Amino acid sequence: MRYPNGKIYQAQTQHDLPKIRKGKTTFSNRGMKLEDMINHTNKWYLLHDKAVIHKKPTPIQVVTVDYPKRSRAVIKEAYYKVASTTDYNGVYKGKYIDFEAKQTNLKTTFPLHNIHQHQIDHMTQCLHHGGFCFVLFLFKARNEAYVYPIRALLEDWQAFLAKEMTAIPLERIQSEGILVEMGYQPQLDYLKAVDQLLLMEEKFGNNL
Repeated sequence: MRYPNGKIYQAQTQHDLPKIRKGKTTFSNRGMKLEDMINHTNKWYLLHDKAVIHKKPTPIQVVTVDYPKRSRAVIKEAYYKVASTTDYNGVYKGKYIDFEAKQTNLKTTFPLHNIHQHQIDHMTQCLHHGGFCFVLFLFKARNEAYVYPIRALLEDWQAFLAKEMTAIPLERIQSEGILVEMGYQPQLDYLKAVDQLLLMEEKFGNNL
């Protein structure tokens, strides 16, 4: 099987993942962005048959195309379109998973202006059809990440629209969300946090 770019598909193996190095786990010595960490984690989940979750490609608007050969087209000019949904989606334990990933250098709050109405609308629609939605927050300066459920985010968003709050306090994220376990393989084991929220959802229902 070949991809559209002509490359042959090759199944990933354990050797494709970065080797474990001893030492204290910090973002500084990893040198990785949140997106890289999630992508690496998703590959680990797929390799170990835990879940199928992928990053959604950002749509582009092609403006100029050159045809140096009849069999090949070269895009000369293109622009990113405004994203209309969230960063990641997939299937986990028979449940549709959809989430946005956000990071901040602030230590005690997350600014709500970094979330957009189209993301809220999309997650609300997914929730209405039985999907499980959340935001994965990374507080980079604190070396902490949290899975924050859509239910809590919708409350915050209503307060934001009413100009009653401009940022989510860390204390609320810690109270309503679940701390994500960090390591090497996987680097950001967010599905463990999702498991806890799913159990709470089953116990108390969607009115959590």
